[in-house]
Amino acid sequence: MQVGTFNASKFLGKKVLFGLAAAVLLATPAHAEVTTYNVDAKASKLEWMGSKVTGSSHNGTIAIGSGTVKLDGDKLVGGDVTVDMKTIVNLDLTDAKYNKKLVDHLSSEDFFDVAKFPTSKLVLKEGSKGKDGKFTAKGDLTMKSATKPVDFIAAVSEGANGAKTVTVDLTVDRTVWDVRYGSGKFFKNLGDKMIKDEINLKATIVLTPAAKTAQK
Repeated sequence: MQVGTFNASKFLGKKVLFGLAAAVLLATPAHAEVTTYNVDAKASKLEWMGSKVTGSSHNGTIAIGSGTVKLDGDKLVGGDVTVDMKTIVNLDLTDAKYNKKLVDHLSSEDFFDVAKFPTSKLVLKEGSKGKDGKFTAKGDLTMKSATKPVDFIAAVSEGANGAKTVTVDLTVDRTVWDVRYGSGKFFKNLGDKMIKDEINLKATIVLTPAAKTAQK
């Protein structure tokens, strides 16, 4: 009878592989847990800034309304945030008359036509996290009658009592949403009355936990 030769190296190699595979399975969760957060409208804010080609600018705020944001730990998974366009405020004009004139103009058909389109909405989509901890994210912005894709920078930070804060920095070309007033793309000979097409929006969205769901 021939006795086979025992190959210790092969045996130990297989044993090590099985051990590593078991360790990976034990260390890897079967699913991730996604938490849905409610937007705290009172604690949240949206800041806007628009400029003329001459360098002068106006800035202010718009109130954030309802919404939810989904996070997997500190990872942005999705959500949506509604903005109340009827609450446009200007912060740089101290003269009450000119302040009201600007706000009324921004609210008119020349700009955002808030009587017809009282809300805007940003739908958040999953983004990739960079080395600085911030997300390069994608979403859909609905403003007036149009919904268009947007790219933006987002960051997630911890708050008290399980709350979190998501900050969003977004620059959009207003003409894509048919806000054309004072745009050099559509009107000639505007001179120093030409308004830049880009609007900068910075949102601070305060979140309170609502529910957790298992994601496979």
